[in-house]
Amino acid sequence: MNVQEIREMFDYNYWANDLLLTTAEKVTPEQFLAPSSHSFSSLQATLVHILDSEWLWRLLLERENNYAGSYEEIKPGEFPTVAALRQRWKEEEQEMRGYLDRLHDEDLSNFVRYHTEKGLRRERLIWHALFHVVNHGMQHRSEAANLLTTYGQSPGDLDFTRWLNERAPVSSK
Repeated sequence: MNVQEIREMFDYNYWANDLLLTTAEKVTPEQFLAPSSHSFSSLQATLVHILDSEWLWRLLLERENNYAGSYEEIKPGEFPTVAALRQRWKEEEQEMRGYLDRLHDEDLSNFVRYHTEKGLRRERLIWHALFHVVNHGMQHRSEAANLLTTYGQSPGDLDFTRWLNERAPVSSK
């Protein structure tokens, strides 16, 4: 894994996030906030969880000694509308892209160290942590896509191949 490949993964990640947010703009405010039986309490909470995780991992990765102390998680109530969530996510995307732009290939084999909520010490290769951010987002984007579909607003395929096709369509030759 190299930095260019990591950047491409995040290009895909932000494309998929944008697709979900664009689709979420089509649901009613009541649907956005409606209780859900998915991992999080609503479409709003699911999307905020993805943002919160991206933000926390970036903060952790940017700290030289890593080991995040306690932090205030981003709460769904801070984003009563999709527009408010989109604005904050755009800011986080810029911050993450800035972090990725400062990385060098050799940095990816360094470790990020942290404690779990249960106080267990963990360490991960930086590229593993970055891969996790994208993969974790995919898990919860799938849940959000399912909710959107039940509201009659399917985002369509969220897969990497769709992103590749939209980014560089195959020629008809």
